[in-house]
Amino acid sequence: MMIPVRCFTCGKVIGEHYEEFEERSQRGEDPAAVLDDLGVDRHCCRRMMVSHTDLVDVVAPYQ
Repeated sequence: MMIPVRCFTCGKVIGEHYEEFEERSQRGEDPAAVLDDLGVDRHCCRRMMVSHTDLVDVVAPYQ
């Protein structure tokens, strides 16, 4: 599905950074450096950004 707006663990808003993170990571930048640059410094928030899998294309036909 879509990235959650807030981190499940600490509640910090992270959804606003996902598009830029994904775009820059796909261009070949180091994901850790991108997260540092975006200000996502808590390990729980970083986990959510790095481990997210977008499943909207998989689930959409069943709605």
